[in-house]
Amino acid sequence: MFDVYRNDKRELLVLSNGSAIPVVCSQNNWRKKRRRVLKVSDEIKAAVERQGYYVRSLRVTQADDLGRQLRSSPRHPIAPARSRSR
Repeated sequence: MFDVYRNDKRELLVLSNGSAIPVVCSQNNWRKKRRRVLKVSDEIKAAVERQGYYVRSLRVTQADDLGRQLRSSPRHPIAPARSRSR
């Protein structure tokens, strides 16, 4: 099982159950989520086993936002359709 914490900077900290917050991450105000997590991805599990914790930012970056906009927008209405004429 894993304990999940979140801070004001929208960062996520995953620790194995009952572990103390590492010194590297102790500067931030971490709040523990009420639910315990039973399963995590293989990437997170490997990081927790290797270094004792996993930290990730939950912020939406500009590149993520642009990709999300492109995926959700319909085709541009002015763009000509390709014809299959020979």
